[in-house]
Order: sequence, then C-alpha cells, then structure tokens
Amino acid sequence: MSDITLNPEKTNRGVQELQRDEMTMTRTDANQWQAQAVQYNTAAGVQCPYCGTVNEPDALFCATCGKPLGKVSCPNCGAELDPDADFCETCHHYIRTDVCSFCGARLSGQEAFCPECGSPRGGIVCPVCNTLNDFSFCKQCGTALTEEARQLLKELQKTPEYIEMQALAKELQELDMQLPYSSEKDQVREQLNNKLRERVLSLLAQDKGVAAAIVEKPSKRVPKAELDNRKNDCVNRLTSLLEKMAQVPQPQPAKVRNYAMACKPQGVRLAWECNFKHALHSSPCGCAKPQMGGKWIVLGKNSRQEIKDDK
Repeated sequence: MSDITLNPEKTNRGVQELQRDEMTMTRTDANQWQAQAVQYNTAAGVQCPYCGTVNEPDALFCATCGKPLGKVSCPNCGAELDPDADFCETCHHYIRTDVCSFCGARLSGQEAFCPECGSPRGGIVCPVCNTLNDFSFCKQCGTALTEEARQLLKELQKTPEYIEMQALAKELQELDMQLPYSSEKDQVREQLNNKLRERVLSLLAQDKGVAAAIVEKPSKRVPKAELDNRKNDCVNRLTSLLEKMAQVPQPQPAKVRNYAMACKPQGVRLAWECNFKHALHSSPCGCAKPQMGGKWIVLGKNSRQEIKDDK
C-alpha cells in the first residue's frame, strides 16, 4: 500500500471531494429545515403562493393581496371553478363573500349591507320586472338598480359614441320591422291601394263640400335584396362601434359588469362575448370572469346562435 502523503495530487483530490460532500449535506440540511419551517408556519392555514401570507384554512383568496389560493368548488352546487371566478356559470350564483357584487368594495363577510354603496348582500329586486339581482343592473331588463349605476348610465348617455350607438340600434329595429316587396306583384298591389286611398279621400271631401287635401303617403317598402343590404350595413356600423366600446380587462369584475350593462343599446338582440372562454352570454352578469373583458355583439332578429346562460 502506497502512502498518500507521497502523492500530492491524490491528496488534493481527496480533500476536494470531502469538501463537496460536506457542502452538499449542508445544503440538503438547509432545504429540509426550510421545508419544515414552511410546513410548521402553514399548519394552521394556507400560504399564499404570491405574497407568502398565511391565510385561514378555508380561505379561497389571500387576505393580503386578494389572489386565489387554489382550485375552488362552488359552495352552492359543487361545480369546479377557476380560483379567481366570482360567479358560478353552472348554478348562476355569485360566490364571493368578501367582495360586494354591486361595487367591488371589500367586505368582512358579516355585513348585511355594503359599507361603500349600501346595497344589500341578499340582492336587489328589479322594480320593473321583479327579477332578483346580484349586480347593479337587472340581468333581465337592464334597469339600473343602484345610485352608482344610474350615475354611470347618465354620464355615458351624454357621450357621442352612446348617442350614435343608440341611433343605429333604433335604425336597425325599424329595418327589422319593415315588410319588403317579395315580388313585382307586391309593388303593383301597393300602387293600386294608394290610388284607391286617394279616391276614397276625394269622395269623402266632396260629400263634406270641402276641397280635397290629400297628402301623399310615401312607402317605406323596398325589394328584399335592398332591405337586406340596408340591414347588413347598419349591423356592420353598429358592430364597429360596439368593438370600439369593448370593455378591456381590469381587476374589478363589478366595474366591468357595470360599464358593459350601461353601454348596452336598447331595442336590438345582443349577446355578451366574454374574453374568458369567448362564450356568448345574455349579459356580463352570467360570466364567471368578466374582469378579462369582452364586448357586445349583434345577434339579429332571427339569429340561432346559442347563448350560454339562457334558461
């Protein structure tokens, strides 16, 4: 057996290997200690993966930063939900107990009324259609239910975009109600009816001994192809305007819902296309994550496109 002291190279290599082993053991011990410390600190709660705050064991969202703590289930029906969803699209219930559904203010979970907007935790019954609502606008008829919603609606109604949007919606509604000429016989028949009308009015005026004052009644009827072109043009202009008014993502779902409902034009069949799943909802009130944004799209009078939360 050779003496290692006579081989400096082997001696140095042996010392280096021993040092590496000691450092590895030290790091392993440190990692184990850190893991045990985290396990000890979170034994009584759930640690937030974003800010490190230890929350209550049954908490769904971090009490410090508000971020979701993990997969959640709907407390009403048990359906699996995204951690940052505030609404269950399966049973149609608002599930957050720490955030006001009407204005987005933070709640302790015990208040009967929101300290910010004064809205009741149990919802508001619409005075127009008697629908119970969890949000500031009625999901059924669109009526503004809170003072904040009414003020928002008043402000938007003064903007040029809203005025133009409502004018286009009215124009489209009138076009949908028009009866087109289906053939040349329809046009001839209408001309004969107008001549008959003028003749009857003239005879009635003669019987009364007065001069006949017949006002020509212009017809709004046009051939079907022309009416369809007018409708398509109106829909395209309205669609372009709705895209400009689309709601961009923002942290508070309540703000998105309120803005979108205030922007909804009346008199036209619409659907809310969310950025969450690109599904069609009757309104943002039926979307689990409206904070991701979305926009209104025109469905038209006879559209068969399926709306996700229609009952």
